[in-house]
Amino acid sequence: MLPPELPELPALTHAEGELIDRYLEVVDLVGRINPARGRDTYGGLRAAQALVAKAAALRDALTLMHQRGESEVHAATLERALRLLDGERRAGRVTMPSPPVS
Repeated sequence: MLPPELPELPALTHAEGELIDRYLEVVDLVGRINPARGRDTYGGLRAAQALVAKAAALRDALTLMHQRGESEVHAATLERALRLLDGERRAGRVTMPSPPVS
């Protein structure tokens, strides 16, 4: 039996694809740094060190879009791509965890 097919990503320009990829990398790192969810300082330190380079890559993706004349962000399309790439769960690691149920 074959695994279920994943939904197709919406059509993105190369620069939009880079933007989504770099954004999710930054979100993942910020989630690892989140002190409310962290386990140790070393993991947070390593994520913070990597964040510098990933933030620069995100900036470069946005710069490229701007230089190519892609001045509008097509939020609905990019949102769909983020959802298909598990962006909600990944971004959820940046927020505070739910309080324990008593």
